[in-house]
Amino acid sequence: MDSSLKNKVILVIIDGLKYQTAIEQCGFLEALVESKQARRMKMIAVLPTLSAPIYETLHTGLEPLEHGITSNDNLRESKFENIFTIAKASGLVTAATAHSFFSTLYNEDPYIPIRDQEVNDPDKAIQHGRFYSENGYTAFNIALPSDHDLMNQASMLVTRYEPHYLMIHSCSCDSIGHKFGGNSLEYSKQAWQVNDQLAQHIPFWIEKGYRILITSDHGFTDSGNHGGSSEIERWTPYYDIGHPIPGIASEDVSQLSVAPSILSILGLSIPKKMNAPLIDK
Repeated sequence: MDSSLKNKVILVIIDGLKYQTAIEQCGFLEALVESKQARRMKMIAVLPTLSAPIYETLHTGLEPLEHGITSNDNLRESKFENIFTIAKASGLVTAATAHSFFSTLYNEDPYIPIRDQEVNDPDKAIQHGRFYSENGYTAFNIALPSDHDLMNQASMLVTRYEPHYLMIHSCSCDSIGHKFGGNSLEYSKQAWQVNDQLAQHIPFWIEKGYRILITSDHGFTDSGNHGGSSEIERWTPYYDIGHPIPGIASEDVSQLSVAPSILSILGLSIPKKMNAPLIDK
């Protein structure tokens, strides 16, 4: 396989971003939709609406009850085929700037910062990784890490390694949402800030030939919680920059469709277990 001929995908996960907040605060992303450069869909989160279970769902196409990670507290290395392992096995280059949960899931369990915080290893599922944790941040109620630094790291990985699959995970909305609630001024401002950082980097990623997907793992209650089955927790945004049918979709889509759709864009075989409908075309 000539990996240089494959398509390239960036998946941005804005942790804890509600669907309605995205529409109201992410003006750059909405401008792309309005100008017919992107498609926006309402994505319905799986249950429970917790981060670790949904990270694994987004990458395996399986329900939490099937892949077995049903809480943030039973995090472990993934046992199933996923986007990272399939891409690596197919000779593609993988990368991520993300929370350490992703290092645990797809590289090595447990996460050991002095070994795993910065990774450049062709034998890993995430070959080029830059990971952060919550240690040293949450005690001071600081959103982590700086989205400015996170996006710069991502563009640095694009420049240095030209990954075929790059995942970017911002935890700032989630951090602010837990402190102030999903209906707070602070939460809305943080969503605006993430959008502003994306506005500075997405044109560069488009120039480099990437199909760019932007979504969230879950929404947020006004009381600063998630994990339940309410619409405000389950409705998340899904933007596809480069989708052949731009504009606003009338149908809702499932998080189960993300993994097979990314593999389809990359031109890779889709495992039988990833049987949700494709949303890439």
